[in-house]
Amino acid sequence: MSTSQTIAPVRLTIEVKRPLERTFSFYTEHMADWWPLASHSVGGEDAVLCAIEGRVGGRVFERTTSGVEHLWGTVLAWEPPHRLVHSWHPAHPGVRETEISVTFTALDKGTTQVTLEHRGFEIFADRAETMRSNYDEGWSVVLGTHFSEGIRRA
Repeated sequence: MSTSQTIAPVRLTIEVKRPLERTFSFYTEHMADWWPLASHSVGGEDAVLCAIEGRVGGRVFERTTSGVEHLWGTVLAWEPPHRLVHSWHPAHPGVRETEISVTFTALDKGTTQVTLEHRGFEIFADRAETMRSNYDEGWSVVLGTHFSEGIRRA
């Protein structure tokens, strides 16, 4: 008899001092300006670009200096400026895909709440808790540090 363990999603919420539309645009259209490619990519130091194609079915991907592209995911929901959902499988499409949902909520005219939820770690079976923990730490660095700092600089 097989039992399926449910793993809590990673959830991270930050507030940024930028209007809703500009925050969504910065996250989706200017990903290469804030994503730490050298430390959080398939190509590492060789990665020069990452991007989100703004449409359902669009790619989330990186490109290296030699032009090689690594698919990170596929856009599943595109609802500007409020919501983006995409699969997540850096360089391993169709293999152990998880899902990321990012919502953008205006708190007032100049502040936006960004909430990221990364779910579906059960696919990693006996490594599920470790993978969740790794991503919990990773998203804190990527979204909580790099995205927030990018917002302040832009």
